[in-house]
Amino acid sequence: MTCFKTLKITTLACAALTLAACVTETRYDWVQVPNPVPAKRAAAPTPAPAPAPAPAPTVDLAQDFIAWAGDRIYFDTDQSALRPEAKDTLDRQADWLRRHPDTQARIEGNADERGSTDYNQALGSRRAEAARAYLVDHGIAASRISTASNGKAQPIDSGSGPDALARNRNARTIVIVAGK
Repeated sequence: MTCFKTLKITTLACAALTLAACVTETRYDWVQVPNPVPAKRAAAPTPAPAPAPAPAPTVDLAQDFIAWAGDRIYFDTDQSALRPEAKDTLDRQADWLRRHPDTQARIEGNADERGSTDYNQALGSRRAEAARAYLVDHGIAASRISTASNGKAQPIDSGSGPDALARNRNARTIVIVAGK
């Protein structure tokens, strides 16, 4: 029986070792694996930032007025009656002034060098008033237009020939911008 006992003990030992091998705690070291990188998707195009609004152009209203309408009208010798081409210029001035209601105008009447200072002062005043009356009759508020006379004191042409005299018989409209 010794053999049987030995066999029994051996079998039990083998069974115990086998069982022990199955029961032993397996130890796992947990390693933190980073999240896998997601596959790159076709990114929607990033919209370009809206362009900054363009600054409003700085417009020199006086230059715009001159370019659009002209600032001078001309008269015949010793006259304050408006010529047809003067009326055309004043029509453009009235149109411009209607589009710029925040502006005012000053009309300066001028005369050539002939005649006395007093006569030319009065003639310049009549010329400025003729231009003002035309603009008022064409829808520009009288309160927006002032007049002055330079007489013969401020010629635009210092010559004394017929062309120079003709250029100096004028009324000049000057735009006045509110707040300036």
